[in-house]
Amino acid sequence: MRLPIGPLKKADMFDILGITFPIFATIALGYSAVRFGVFAQSDMKILGKYVLNIALPALLCGAVAKRDLADVLQLDYALVFALGGLATFGLVYLVLWLQGTGPARRAIGAMGSCCPNSAYVGYPVMLLILPDHAGIVLALNFIVENFLLIPLGLMFLEGARDRDDRTKLQMLSGLFLSILKRPMFIGLLTGLLLLLLDIDLPDAGYRLLDMLAASASALALVMIGGSLVGLPLRGEMSLAVQILIGKLIVNPAMVILAAALLPLIGMPALSPDMWTAVVISAAMPMLVLYVVFAQEYGHEGVASIALLTATVGAFFTLSTLLFVLT
Repeated sequence: MRLPIGPLKKADMFDILGITFPIFATIALGYSAVRFGVFAQSDMKILGKYVLNIALPALLCGAVAKRDLADVLQLDYALVFALGGLATFGLVYLVLWLQGTGPARRAIGAMGSCCPNSAYVGYPVMLLILPDHAGIVLALNFIVENFLLIPLGLMFLEGARDRDDRTKLQMLSGLFLSILKRPMFIGLLTGLLLLLLDIDLPDAGYRLLDMLAASASALALVMIGGSLVGLPLRGEMSLAVQILIGKLIVNPAMVILAAALLPLIGMPALSPDMWTAVVISAAMPMLVLYVVFAQEYGHEGVASIALLTATVGAFFTLSTLLFVLT
């Protein structure tokens, strides 16, 4: 039985490679540019700041403001994405606990397995697969990742430290406050306000947002590739491999299971396009900040190995997934 995948029906492997090759070739271009000195490593931080603070906020604002409210508030999609992520976190954490892995490394493993890179990798992929839904998918993923999955991982990491509950609560409250101050959230909120207040921007305003949004995809991929140069690749390979499997295989499998169970709890099944979007979103490698989070707890080595191998491996797993589903 063929599973729904929207506009990719009857695609062959050449069609699939036509989607995945440009994405990962651009990542490789960014890696090569830094590796051979065309750009400095510090330049990637500048590109990343531009994408996060200007391009993606403009994208989210325009994507939400120009849509109907029903298109934006797709709670069924958000629920499937959240349940799949939570199931992945719990399953990976349990497996590592049964293996006798320490609490901090269990948290690192579980977090890396359920937090995809929706902004830098997921959006460019979605732009090629489902361009009409790419902005809304990014907005929904952003909410689930930043208000549920990432805080969950950080909470377990803090739990591995010998700190009192008040300190941990302060950490979480500070995290949520920082999310509310992020330009991406402000862009999303601005677009939602324009939508709710039925304020229609002039054509020049929408053209400005579209122009800035168009710059996000390629720059994000170049930044991802360049950021992979010089990662501290010293860590436990066996744990890194388990994180890779959790992210590229278990996470999309749990999302597929969550989507299949949706009608059983009285909710309508996802549309073919959004079904495709949620599964592909879960199949992305982990976010770059994953290494930054792990560094604070002394596990940047295993996180770096997992990030590098998952980014490379995603070319094969994502291509295979798209081929199998069509």
